[in-house]
Amino acid sequence: MRTHTVIDSPTGGLTAVIEDGALVGLYFEGHLRRPSADTFGERTDQGFEEVRRQLGEYFAGTRSEFALPLAPQGNDFQRRVWDLLLDIPYGETRSYGDLARQLGDPALAQAVGAANALNPVSVVIPCHRVVATDGSLRGYAGGLDRKRFLLELEEPAAEREARLF
Repeated sequence: MRTHTVIDSPTGGLTAVIEDGALVGLYFEGHLRRPSADTFGERTDQGFEEVRRQLGEYFAGTRSEFALPLAPQGNDFQRRVWDLLLDIPYGETRSYGDLARQLGDPALAQAVGAANALNPVSVVIPCHRVVATDGSLRGYAGGLDRKRFLLELEEPAAEREARLF
């Protein structure tokens, strides 16, 4: 059975969706390609305590990895891409081409981008850590301002200070 709640964050409300105890969706307000709300199940705060706690710690800068049961629904290729996203360390980025090469075919960069765009568990499965080859920010289902915010949140202090001075 699916249930959902809305969790406050510095990026606005995040709709969290759980099915059978696993997080299957985490969507921003105005999220591109957000499923219809009627697929989210009943709204309740019960069962979301750990999701709420870990997201709060992440946004407070005290959590760099999530330890939540995940069950994103997608095809085999999408799940392979999403698994690679989970391996990108906090505070680091990879390019679409980097991920395509990890999958064994540099020509898959656009397909990686398409799978990234369909990531149903934003923030926790860190699709915001994927950038263009030149380091510029490209598409993000939550919007580029949110992507920039998340990357700045994760930016190591030394890099942030070097950028300021």
